[in-house]
Amino acid sequence: MQFESPIVRRKSRQIMVGNVPVGGDAPISVQSMTNTETCDVPATVGQIQRLENAGADIVRVSVPSMEAAEAFGEIKKQVNVPLVADIHFDYRIALRVADLGVDCLRINPGNIGREKRIRAVVDKARDLNIPIRIGVNAGSLEKDLQKKYGEPTPDALVESALRHVDILDSLNFQDFKVSVKASDIFMATAAYRKLAQQIEQPLHLGITEAGGLRAGTVKSAIGLGALLLDGIGDTLRVSLAADPVEEVKVGWDLLKSLRLRNKGINFIACPSCSRQNFDVVKTMNELETRLEDVTTPLDVAVIGCIVNGPGEAKEVDIGLTGGTPSHAVYVDGQPDRKFKNENLVDDLERLIREKAAAKAEREADIIAKA
Repeated sequence: MQFESPIVRRKSRQIMVGNVPVGGDAPISVQSMTNTETCDVPATVGQIQRLENAGADIVRVSVPSMEAAEAFGEIKKQVNVPLVADIHFDYRIALRVADLGVDCLRINPGNIGREKRIRAVVDKARDLNIPIRIGVNAGSLEKDLQKKYGEPTPDALVESALRHVDILDSLNFQDFKVSVKASDIFMATAAYRKLAQQIEQPLHLGITEAGGLRAGTVKSAIGLGALLLDGIGDTLRVSLAADPVEEVKVGWDLLKSLRLRNKGINFIACPSCSRQNFDVVKTMNELETRLEDVTTPLDVAVIGCIVNGPGEAKEVDIGLTGGTPSHAVYVDGQPDRKFKNENLVDDLERLIREKAAAKAEREADIIAKA
C-alpha cells in the first residue's frame, strides 16, 4: 500500500542542519524542542535522546543565558541529533554556542541589536557553515507592526519575516530558513502561503501554542496538513503542551498520512462495532505500545469482522480479519494462516516483527549490492 505521494512540493534552496538536509528534494524533517532546564545537562541530554529514539531529526534547545550556553556545549558533546540553539536579543550567546558546535541558530536578526552585532553573528555563522532560522511569531511582533496592523495578521507576519530576510540579504547570507507561526490556523496558513511565493529559502512549519495533546494535535493536523498538501514546508514542529516525544510522534503520523515519509507501522484499524469478533480497541492499543520500536515501514490492517476486513487485508503487508471461531490472517495480500483469540496480540506481534525484520534484511541486501 506504499504508494507515491501525489503532492508536488515547492522548490526551495537546500541548507544543512548538521547532517540533516532541509529544503530542496530532501525529506521533510521532524523537529521538537526540549522543555527541561538547559543548565540541567543530564535531564536535557536524556530528553534529547528520547526525542531522537522517537524519530526526531532535529532538536531545538533554548539558550537564554551564557550559563545555558556553556551547558549547551556539554549537551552537544553527548548527543548525536543536530541541535538548534534558540536565542533572543543577546548576540554574545549566539557567538558562544557557534564556537561550541551548534548546528543552527534560531534568531531574529532585527532583535540582536546594532548592525555591528548582527554582522558579527552572521559572519560567525558564515565562517562555521551554520545556518540561521528566522522565527516570526504572532505573539511577539515588532511594536511598530502591531501599531500598523492593529493586531497580528498574515501580512504583519510576512512583513516581519521579510525585514529579517532583508538584513541577511544585505549581508550576503542565504543559508537560512523561515517560520511565520501563529496559534490561529487561518493566520498561519495564509502567512506561509504568501511567504512561500516571495522567498526561495526553506520553510519551517508550525502552528505555535496549538494546545494540549488532543486539541493541539487536531489544530496542527489541520494547519500543517493544509500546507503540506499545497507542497509547502521543508521541516516541521508540532507544538504541544505535552511530552515533547508526542510532538515527534504526531509529526511522523502527519507525514506518513500524506505519504511524504515512511517509518514504522502504518495501522489501518476499524473503530469497532457489535460485529467485531475480537476486542479491536484493546488489540490496537497493545500493538501500538509494543511496536513503537519498529522503524521498518509496514502497512498492517486490524479489522474486526469480514465486512471490510478481506478487502483491507488484500492491500497491506499484514491483515487481520475477525472471524468465527478464528481470525483470518493475510500476508502480502494472500490468506496465510488463522489466529485464535487466545494469544492474539502475541501472535500478531510476532508475525509483524518477523515481517519487518525480513523486509529490513532485504532492503539492506539491496543497498549492499548497489
